[in-house]
Amino acid sequence: MAGFEAEKAVEYDRRSLASEQRAAKLKDPESQPQSTGLLSDSESGEVGRQIEMETENSIKYRTCSWQKTAALLFSEYICLAIMSFPWSYSVLGLVPGLILTVVIAFIVLYTSLVVWRFCLRHPHVRDVCDIGQHLFWGSKIAWYLTAVMFLLNNTFIQGLHCLVGAEYLNTITGHSTCSIVFSLVTAIISLVFSLPRTFNTLSKIATLSAITTFISVMLAVIFSAIEDHPAGYTPALGSPIFTATPLKGTTFVSGMNAFLNISYTFIGQITLPSFIAEMKEPRDFWKSVTAVTIAEIIVFSLVGSIVYVYTGNQYMTAPAFGSLGNETYKKISFSFMIPTLIFLGVLYASVSARFLFFRIFEGTRHKGNHTVVGWLSWAGILAGLWILAFIIAEVIPFFSDLLSIMSSLFDSFFGFIFWGVAYLRMRYDDHGPHFYKNRGIRGWIGAIVNVALILIGFYFLGPGTYASIESVIQNYEAGTVGSAFSCADNGL
Repeated sequence: MAGFEAEKAVEYDRRSLASEQRAAKLKDPESQPQSTGLLSDSESGEVGRQIEMETENSIKYRTCSWQKTAALLFSEYICLAIMSFPWSYSVLGLVPGLILTVVIAFIVLYTSLVVWRFCLRHPHVRDVCDIGQHLFWGSKIAWYLTAVMFLLNNTFIQGLHCLVGAEYLNTITGHSTCSIVFSLVTAIISLVFSLPRTFNTLSKIATLSAITTFISVMLAVIFSAIEDHPAGYTPALGSPIFTATPLKGTTFVSGMNAFLNISYTFIGQITLPSFIAEMKEPRDFWKSVTAVTIAEIIVFSLVGSIVYVYTGNQYMTAPAFGSLGNETYKKISFSFMIPTLIFLGVLYASVSARFLFFRIFEGTRHKGNHTVVGWLSWAGILAGLWILAFIIAEVIPFFSDLLSIMSSLFDSFFGFIFWGVAYLRMRYDDHGPHFYKNRGIRGWIGAIVNVALILIGFYFLGPGTYASIESVIQNYEAGTVGSAFSCADNGL
C-alpha cells in the first residue's frame, strides 16, 4: 500500500508539474480574450489527450458542452431552496435581503471563475479534492481532509432530499403512511436515477428539473398573490405586514441564519471541478456559470420579495409553499418541484460516486467500458451512499439545523477560503511573491479582495457555526425537535 501511495504521489507531482509548465507558456488567463484563434481544448493539450485516450472506450466522459453544463448548474441552483428566500427576507428586511442576494451572487460568480481558471491551468484535476491537495503543496493530508468534507457535505445534502421527499409525499397524500416509508421511497427512486455514469446523460434530466422548478416557484408566486389570505390567517393577526428593514428585536442568531440561508443557496463551487472535468471545451465554462448567475439573481429576488410581500412576517414558513392558504394551490405548485426534489440529491450522489469509482478503477478497463464489475461496483457505491443518506435523515432529529452546521464548517472552505487561496497561488506562480506590488493597482485590488474572501470564509466557520449550534439549542428548548425514525407527519 505504501508503494502504491508513493507511486500515486509521484504521478500527481508529474502531472501537476507538466500542467504548470504549460500554464507558464500562456498569458495570464484574466487578460486572455474569451475567443481566440488557437486550437480548442478538445484538439490540443491535456484535454485533447484525455479525449483521445477515451476514443476506444464505450463510456466517454469528456463530452459535455457548455449548454449541458449550464443545465447541470441550473438544476443545482434553481431548487427548493428558492422558497426559503421569503423567510430570509422576513428576518432581514426586504432591502438588506435583496442587497445581500446580489452581493453574494457576484461573490460566488467571481470565485466560480477562479475555480475555472485554476482548472484550465491544471486540466488533470478531477474534483475539489485534487484542488485541495494542490493548493496546500501536494499534501496527502490535505487531500484526505478535503475528501472527508467533500463526501460528508454531499451525503448530508442527499439526506436532506430524503427528508424533503417525505415532506412532499406527506403533503400530497395527507400522511397516508409512515414518514419513514416515504423517506425510503425517495431514497430508492433517487438511487435509480443516479445510475447514469456521465454528466452528459444526467444533463437531460437536469434540464427537465430546472424547467419544472421554475414553473413551481412561478406558480407559488402567482398563487400567493391571488389567494385571499395566506395559511394561518386570523383577523387578530391582520393582513400581511412586510418591512424594508429588520424588525425590532431581531437577534444575531436569527439574522445570521437568514444570511447563511441566502449564502448556502448560492454556494455550490464544490461540484464545479467535477463538471469542468467532463467538459469537451472547458474554456467555455464561463458561459455556463454566468448565465446561471444572472438567472439566479432574477429568480431569487423576484420570488423572495413577491412571496414575502403577500405573505408577511406573521404567516411566513420555510419553504414558503407552507404559507399558501389554499390546499389545492399548495399541492399544485409543490408538485412541480418533484424533479428537483429527486435530481439535486441524484447530482450530489453522482459526484460522490464518481469520486470513489474513478479512484478505485483508475487505469482499468472497468472505468471506461460496460463491464459487469464496473456496473455492479458503480451501483454498489451509489446504494451505499443512499443507504447512509437515508439513515442520516432518520437518525438526526434536527437535520436542517445540523445541515446548517455542516454548511458552516464546509462551505466556509468550499465557498470562500479555497478560492481566495487559489487566486493567491496563481498570482504567486505568475508574478512571484510580491505579485501585489509587481502588478500595480490591479495586484493590490486582487490581493485585498481575495484575502477578504478568506476572512469571510473564517467568519462563516466561526460566527456561522456558532449561530447554527445556538439554533439547535433553542429548538431543543422550544421542544420543536422531533425524534429519530419517527412516523410523525412532517408535511407542510
